[in-house]
Amino acid sequence: METSIVKSQAYGKDRVRVVRVVRHADGWQEIADYSVRCLLSGDQFESSYTKGDNKLVVATDSQKNTVFYLAKTLPAEKVMVPEVFASEVAAFMINKYAHVTTCQVKIITKPWERMAFDNKGHPHSFYREGKETRWTEAVITKVNPPSAEQRKVTITSGFYDLEVLKTTNSSFTDFWRDELATLPDMPDRMLSTKVLCQWKFIDSCLGKLQQLPFDSIYSGAKRNTLDAFANDPRAWVHASVQTTMYIMADRILNEFPSVDDVYYALPNIHYFPFDLSPFGLKNLQADAEVYMPIADPSGYITATVSRPSKGKF
Repeated sequence: METSIVKSQAYGKDRVRVVRVVRHADGWQEIADYSVRCLLSGDQFESSYTKGDNKLVVATDSQKNTVFYLAKTLPAEKVMVPEVFASEVAAFMINKYAHVTTCQVKIITKPWERMAFDNKGHPHSFYREGKETRWTEAVITKVNPPSAEQRKVTITSGFYDLEVLKTTNSSFTDFWRDELATLPDMPDRMLSTKVLCQWKFIDSCLGKLQQLPFDSIYSGAKRNTLDAFANDPRAWVHASVQTTMYIMADRILNEFPSVDDVYYALPNIHYFPFDLSPFGLKNLQADAEVYMPIADPSGYITATVSRPSKGKF
């Protein structure tokens, strides 16, 4: 009988909660709160799957310890920016272990907002606010393993669960009609979604990528997302979520040349006018004021938008 082979593999530690506090001499303090996943892969790990040979397996507990070790020993500025910290952990792993070909490190941020009193930020007190979740993943792969001299570095960053809604300036008309189409044209409607947005950086030089203004790019991606949703007139007159999504991504690519591509997923959370005609009330089309939110089923629209030089494949 033919022996089965391991087609792909990766293993590591997930949900490593690590908090780093930076204490400045003047009493001002900063906090970073992360959930970290670290995964290692490489051909030499195959025997641990097929033969029970653990000699080359770097224990997941050791990977957890590495996250805390680096959170303590790295300069604060390399820990407080999630993209930089993720790439530092990945680089440490592939440099330390010759048999590791690829290390993937994903960080989900757990943001704290600084308390403010009399319009002044408190030096060391914070609160948790409901908002979108920021995350990043750094993947470093050796080009010619086991040598770590040549590497491909990919950093993907983004956010999810940014919930937005507007009560007008969205439409959906002139779509495909056949015997299964029952949805009427909607020249004006409410639009709500939970935005998932992510963007990618690719380079062979880790140091070059680490110099990017990741926090500013994050803020800019969120700003462009919200501004395109609420204020860009191109998103008002075009009858699709698809157009709004494209405008968001196009604005990010134009503002940040270091971004290779942008991905969006926008579930269309429907708010339909409730038919009150049985009670002698007009509440449809131009008379709509009372709506019924419909969680399921929902539309689901995705796209990856890249620069022309990247092509479609």
